[in-house]
Amino acid sequence: MYKILTLNNISVAGLERLSRDRYEIASEIQHPDAILLRSYKMHDMEVPATLKAVGRAGAGVNNIPVERLSTLGIPVFNAPGANANAVKELVVAGMLMAARNICPAWDFARGVEGDDSTINKRVEAGKKDFAGFELPGRTLGVIGLGAIGVKVANAAQRLGMKVIGYDPQLTVQSAWRLSSDVRKANSADELLAKSDVVSLHVPEVEATKGLINESRLANMKHGVVILNFARAGIVDSEAVLAAIKAGKVRSYVCDFPSNLLKNHPGVITLPHLGASTKEAEENCAIMVADQVREFLENGNIVNSVNFPEIEMPRAEGVRIAIANSNVPNMVGQISTAMANAGLNIIDMINKSRNELAYTLVDVDKDIPKVVVNEISEINGVLSVRVLEG
Repeated sequence: MYKILTLNNISVAGLERLSRDRYEIASEIQHPDAILLRSYKMHDMEVPATLKAVGRAGAGVNNIPVERLSTLGIPVFNAPGANANAVKELVVAGMLMAARNICPAWDFARGVEGDDSTINKRVEAGKKDFAGFELPGRTLGVIGLGAIGVKVANAAQRLGMKVIGYDPQLTVQSAWRLSSDVRKANSADELLAKSDVVSLHVPEVEATKGLINESRLANMKHGVVILNFARAGIVDSEAVLAAIKAGKVRSYVCDFPSNLLKNHPGVITLPHLGASTKEAEENCAIMVADQVREFLENGNIVNSVNFPEIEMPRAEGVRIAIANSNVPNMVGQISTAMANAGLNIIDMINKSRNELAYTLVDVDKDIPKVVVNEISEINGVLSVRVLEG
């Protein structure tokens, strides 16, 4: 029986993927094999000695101590793309709100007083202050062409916009999904200089902090709209407000309210609604539950942020999963330990990712505890697990 600790409310649609005959699931549980969470901050949490996996029902993992878990041989799973449609729809909504001045116009309309005739006259006189622009023919620049960025780019094209994209780490899978009419920018600076609207879809890492800053804003088009539904830190808020005051930026739309931004007339701040749909929550929960289940039961790794992707069909016999530092002769030492115990290897796969590596081995008979201990004591081995049948 596997024990699953939930640190946030996880959609029932996801929890139902974990059969009750093999899984015990609770928000308070001792000695968990895995943790499922959404926004709970794990950084100050003591890691249970029994923990084998962490699953985040969402894309970002800033709330999870990934490096610390990596040193313990614990993979962290996420759900990239599961909320992509929800975020894409909100980005399109944000673009329309900015283009047509929806928020200030709504505030104006709500504040008009008098009888209906008076209201009508004041509305007709005031609407000139909220004139906007149409999207067809305008250029959208998308920085970050992952699951969300691709959907945003394709949706904008269907709205009649010209689209340019920039992503130095564009994957083959994303490239297949991207419309062939999306033009490639050779740098973020080139994209920003050509765009009427900019949409950001990158993680917040050292290289992307302050991606939109004073110097880049100076080279952008006059009246540009900036959309940030990725992470707050990739935009220098003070620089954007200065650019709004100077007339350089028409509007900044983001999912991250702050005291600096929330009441500014040139800013639309939403309460982190990107993935806040029933469908997205279900999709994320289902994806991460399936990944954690596959790891616990078969040792396979899909959509881990710290370990390599690795899948091996289950053969007859017994399976052992080993997480280790990516150093020379690790596979040789593991194989030797098994051979010395008279174990015949049926199938084996080893993959690495940066400083970490992971090995799955199927052998022909039960693995003695002494062999497990011997492998565990190899310098560089982080975790060893014999999988239940």
